[in-house]
Amino acid sequence: MGKIPPSFRPAISNSLTRKLPLQSPTAIPHQFPDKTTKKKPPQHSKKADASLGSRKTEPLFKSPDLSSAKKIFNSIVSTMKAPLDLRFHNTLLQSYASISTVNDSISLLHHMIKTHPSFSPDRSTYHILLSQSCKAPDSSLSPVHQTLNLMVTNGLTPNQATTDVAIRSLCEAGRIDHAVELVKELSLKHSPPDGFTFNFLVKNLCKCRTLNTVYGFIDDMKSSFGIKPDLVTYTILIDNVCNSKNLREAMRLVGVLHESGFKPDCFVYNTIMKGYCMLSKGSEAIEVYKKMKEEGVEPDLVTYNTLIFGLSKSGRVKEARKYLDIMVESGHFPDAVTYTSLMNGMCRERNALGAVVLLEEMERKGCSPNSCTYNTLLHGLCKCRLMEKGMELYGAMKSAGMKLETSSYATLVRALCREGRVAEAYEAFDYAVESKSLTDVAAYSTLEVTLKWLKKAREQGLMV
Repeated sequence: MGKIPPSFRPAISNSLTRKLPLQSPTAIPHQFPDKTTKKKPPQHSKKADASLGSRKTEPLFKSPDLSSAKKIFNSIVSTMKAPLDLRFHNTLLQSYASISTVNDSISLLHHMIKTHPSFSPDRSTYHILLSQSCKAPDSSLSPVHQTLNLMVTNGLTPNQATTDVAIRSLCEAGRIDHAVELVKELSLKHSPPDGFTFNFLVKNLCKCRTLNTVYGFIDDMKSSFGIKPDLVTYTILIDNVCNSKNLREAMRLVGVLHESGFKPDCFVYNTIMKGYCMLSKGSEAIEVYKKMKEEGVEPDLVTYNTLIFGLSKSGRVKEARKYLDIMVESGHFPDAVTYTSLMNGMCRERNALGAVVLLEEMERKGCSPNSCTYNTLLHGLCKCRLMEKGMELYGAMKSAGMKLETSSYATLVRALCREGRVAEAYEAFDYAVESKSLTDVAAYSTLEVTLKWLKKAREQGLMV
């Protein structure tokens, strides 16, 4: 149970359960949330389903054959009474381009213009062909150049929107090197990328190329075309090096960011702090927190959640609790992520009962626990062999229809078998499968391994 909640999102989904009010602020609750009533999904008749299915639109062009496509277009034009606009033609071209070759799509466009002279293609029309040519199975940029030349021939010079369509389509097709090559070509021809396109390409380069390659591309675009990295660019780079656990480089980039005239924002500091927390380096995370305060950057909810998680994970729960108080004093309301992180730290210190008390405090202050909260607590209670409390919590989770996480399920099954409560372990297996918490194979595999361990322990006289 030590996973970082996705991106430390400040907003957590609504509680899956309805709680009973707790009476004592210090006593361990004797009753977990009561059973929630499950609403039955609305029933639909088979006739209604059939009618809905019949309304689904089928693709207009079922074959990539060009002659068939022309006949379909001619048939549509001859039967349409309303005037045909640009959107209509673009829709037809888009539909055919999804199954045809680039050359056939261009031929159909020419046929549209010839058959329907009032149709005048604009950039959006050629962008359809451009996107198709970028995704074409070609080892070169020839189809792309063909489409761009067609645009220019018809009096439409590529602009930043053209560059964006081409770069995004190439990246989507996994042609990163071609995207780099084309963006430089277009920059030379007075159609450089805007900040959004440039940062999109930098982000994709970070995913599949070395850091030196990314730096080389940024330097090349800056020196050759005057395209400078902005705050978003540096944030992408910092996030990339943090994910690769290169925190020293992240701090160096913060310095470069300062030298370039940018001020790191809260998101940048949160990203670096998360990197340190993933490595269980609580002291370094605190230093980042202090630095952002010195720079006049006000920490937000994500900052405190990240810091509390990192300190709890590295066994510094008392310090984490101190930052919870600072967080409240700063006007931030702790959420389920905050409390779950603290509970996780307490359970790691084998203080599961303290975590249960924290659950009570959490509810008293109006914060609703979520599935992750209960799974963390169940895992901790079973680890500490507090099975009565663990089974009480498990019962509440079942009543609320919550799913079991893999680690909490495995710990529960092992704890039950250790106490000889095999029938209850089988019941937990049934619930894990019925609730679709785990696949049949994964759930049974865990149970089987545990039962084999139990049998071996009994044979060796380690258990009665």
